[in-house]
Amino acid sequence: SARATVRVLACSLTVLSVHGLYSASDDVVELNPSNFNREVIQSDSLWLVEFYAPWCGHCKSLAPEWKKAATALKGIVKVGAVDADQHNSLGGQYGVRGFPTIKIFGANKQKPEDYQGGRSGQAIVDAALNALRSLVKDRLGGKAGGSDYGKQSGGGAGNKKDVVELTDDNFDRTVLDSDDVWMVEFFAPWCGHCKNLEPEWKAAATEVKEQTKGKVKLGAVDATVHQGLASRYGIRGFPTIKIFRKGEEPEDFQGGRTRSDIVARAMDLYSDNIPPPELQEILNEDVLKKTCEDYQLCIISVLPHILDTGASGRNSYLEVMRTMADKYKKKTWGWLWTEAGAQMDLESSLGIGGFGYPAMAAINARKMKFALLRGSFSETGIHEFLRELSVGRGSTATVGGGALPKINTVEPWDGKDGVLPMEDDIDLSDVDLDDLGKDEL
Repeated sequence: SARATVRVLACSLTVLSVHGLYSASDDVVELNPSNFNREVIQSDSLWLVEFYAPWCGHCKSLAPEWKKAATALKGIVKVGAVDADQHNSLGGQYGVRGFPTIKIFGANKQKPEDYQGGRSGQAIVDAALNALRSLVKDRLGGKAGGSDYGKQSGGGAGNKKDVVELTDDNFDRTVLDSDDVWMVEFFAPWCGHCKNLEPEWKAAATEVKEQTKGKVKLGAVDATVHQGLASRYGIRGFPTIKIFRKGEEPEDFQGGRTRSDIVARAMDLYSDNIPPPELQEILNEDVLKKTCEDYQLCIISVLPHILDTGASGRNSYLEVMRTMADKYKKKTWGWLWTEAGAQMDLESSLGIGGFGYPAMAAINARKMKFALLRGSFSETGIHEFLRELSVGRGSTATVGGGALPKINTVEPWDGKDGVLPMEDDIDLSDVDLDDLGKDEL
């Protein structure tokens, strides 16, 4: 029946999609950018927070132990989890590079500690109780603990040096000529809102510097002194915050004025500015294995033989791939290509041979499932294909043989047009083809 067909289709479409590992029925608090500041940063409690990706095997193994620890620590220590695959700006804010990463948010919520212990419920509970003991001891000894951030006047939790002082003289060379992204506050010393912003701006500057390795910078301009800059950028009120990216018009920052709002925007700017993943030719087994096993999906193109396209044709296909890799760079995907006929086992395991070239497949190596591009090999066609995949739609099949295929070791493409293999170079203009025919026959 039609309903049965729809049901079967729905099942096949969800294979590449993934879901969070925790639900409302667990004692694990689900954290995201909209509740993290309120729940964790402004809280007096000790927090253990796991940053995970739903597709990651180690995270799936940890989930039952994490739930067990959360239940045991209920009412004593808070246990949370962030789907950092979905909320990558939050993961980025805390320098999360791999999954799962566990951090302990203790007395100083601005500087969580990395948890390096075992992955059993017992080990996690022991670490939580040790952290709790030292937090209570510090409080007993008179050290601040808990959410005194934002209640401080003047000082703030940042380093003033991390806010770069900008002037009429240094602005162009420091900001406009820089490859980094800049968030610049235009202020007036007499303005009350600017005084409120100052400790938040300082704290954010220090954190952003650490989290982005200096790729996003915060600066400040006293607009009452450097009036040339204030009039150039049409500053009408204070504080005004503008975002400067190389080669682009400055953009007004309309977000909130707390440290966490500023840091969240800076992390988004940072991930917009990260270089796209490298597009690699499949030269040997290691390239395929490493890319497909390290990333959630690997996107593989099989391009026509060099004799069919020449260098310019091939480069235009590679350019389309690089554009799409850049467009989808926030995803944890790897990008590979090979030439038709160079990796026959790979082609047959993906059922590509019969579709003509160029062809494209997306492989999920954990599930040994793949999906094929059915539309055009163009920015529009590929965008449509990848967008469907990223929301868990698109029909999938099992990789032939149920494992990554055998890969031949090949020489890298030299970037040139192909040359037909010939015994001797023959200049055909010297040969009378009619005579040749008569002599041979």
